[in-house]
Amino acid sequence: MSLFVLDTDTLSLLQRGHPIVSQRVAAHAASLDVAVSIITVQEQIDGWYAYIRKARQPKEIATGYGELTDCVRSLSSLPLLTFTESAVLRFLNLQAMKLNVGPMDLRIAAVVLENSATLVTRNLRDFRRVPGLTIEDWSV
Repeated sequence: MSLFVLDTDTLSLLQRGHPIVSQRVAAHAASLDVAVSIITVQEQIDGWYAYIRKARQPKEIATGYGELTDCVRSLSSLPLLTFTESAVLRFLNLQAMKLNVGPMDLRIAAVVLENSATLVTRNLRDFRRVPGLTIEDWSV
């Protein structure tokens, strides 16, 4: 069984009902081989916290909390991979390589590599720079 890890962008597509991503995830969901990393969870929650902090009008505030609620609900339906000590060490090694990839993406890559998984992403340009990382784009 292969393990597929959705990056933050692909998870967002799934949450918005992207037809191709939804179909691909559904095809793998029964075998529980689709997961997300805790880094993706952090990015999504940080994004909604930032939105809520900036919101001033009641409608904006309610929208922010509604979106955060939907986000947490959708995340609870997927297996979650944590950022283990070995993943942290792998991240530090990747960072030292100066791959010109952002730190959050390198953290996601480290989690994926530590789990011998395939990263599902549209960000092929950046993630192709990470040695040994297997990637697929489920959005096309």
